[in-house]
Amino acid sequence: MDISPLVATLILFGALFALLMTGVPLAFILGGIGVAAAWLFLGTPSLYIITTKIWGAMNMFTLVAIPLFVFMAGILQRSGLADALYNTIYKWMGGLRGGLAAGTVIIAAVFAAMSGVSAAATVSLGLIALPSMLERKYDKVMVTGAVQAGGALGILIPPSVSMIVFAVFAEVSVGRLFMAGILPGILTASIFIAYILIRCGLRPSLGPPLPVEERASWRDKFVSLRQIGLPILIVFGVLGSIYMGIATPTEAASVGVLGVIISAAVYRRLNWPMLKAAGFDSLRLTVMIMWISFGAYCYSAIYTALGATVVVEQVLSMMPGGSWGVLVGMQLSFFVLGCMLDPIGIIMITAPIYLPLVVSLGFDPVWFGILYVMNMEMGFLTPPFGFNLFYMKAVVPPSITMGDIYRSVIPFVGLQMLGLILVMVFPQIALVLPSTMLK
Repeated sequence: MDISPLVATLILFGALFALLMTGVPLAFILGGIGVAAAWLFLGTPSLYIITTKIWGAMNMFTLVAIPLFVFMAGILQRSGLADALYNTIYKWMGGLRGGLAAGTVIIAAVFAAMSGVSAAATVSLGLIALPSMLERKYDKVMVTGAVQAGGALGILIPPSVSMIVFAVFAEVSVGRLFMAGILPGILTASIFIAYILIRCGLRPSLGPPLPVEERASWRDKFVSLRQIGLPILIVFGVLGSIYMGIATPTEAASVGVLGVIISAAVYRRLNWPMLKAAGFDSLRLTVMIMWISFGAYCYSAIYTALGATVVVEQVLSMMPGGSWGVLVGMQLSFFVLGCMLDPIGIIMITAPIYLPLVVSLGFDPVWFGILYVMNMEMGFLTPPFGFNLFYMKAVVPPSITMGDIYRSVIPFVGLQMLGLILVMVFPQIALVLPSTMLK
């Protein structure tokens, strides 16, 4: 059946958004639309396109890193490392206005550098740091936002599962993409910390400092630094080995798994039930990612085969401002899609359309990958389907409502946008470390 690119775009995207409202899992929506469109518009032989694409996806060795990083996150969440880190931050920053909330962001950034997902830090700090801050009369809306925003750093600060998927689709080096995410991640975390400290400095009631009698002595502070030794070793083992060219991301993930198992043993949390629970968590999330991948492969392959990508390219080319206008249009589309779709699904839908256009406009695909991930970081906080909103609701006390959770993320989404703009205006923030990597 002959069909124009415009009609194909309207049908495929219309069906996608209509079915999303039904609550059907994204993997089955994408796959179902792809198979149906292939059969209706291109005929039965076109179904071979889908099987070929899926077979190619199953043979990508780089994707082996995904279950390893997810397994790391599962063990970290149960290892006791979050308790140790929070104890150190409590002693060093408790005397500052807003110090515990700012310290929570620091812990989240460290967690992000040890795992590839957002859930580990969000849930762990929601259970450990949030009750402690509420007990000390911190503003519930501000600290709830701080925990969620800190947790979202897990998708930006490498290692990141979303970066791995983007690298596979963009055919760029995972290691270079990991290195490109470090400084933007530190920048974003620093913006969060500065906001918390300035706001609490102006309004001490939002984050009162600990009473003098509860503050740790200098001796206790320095003794507590022993507890950050393991996290530093894990981070260096994972990211350092990639930066120095000693290990591939998949090999580095194996090193990270060994490191978090050792840390669980040190804190006497290593046991079979914990490993089993972390293993099942890893299995569930990895299977979900792969099913979304298969569905998205179906959808994007047929969309491309119908020649419909030209419609999106024409729409973007109408943006004012030339190539930068096109780039801004892409960021706006990422933001809107991030409110409704899974980050993995978004990149698989948009990659076949956006990446050739990005390269033709002369933009660095690694830098564009960081812009994508920063948008997905916002997607973890933006209603109605931001993952961290629901992770947070699962662990907060009854006194914190869903309305409180929604309000809490508003300033942090604005701060994430500020970080995104800075990285867009100053690309070297993302590109300076990859340029110095050992080959």
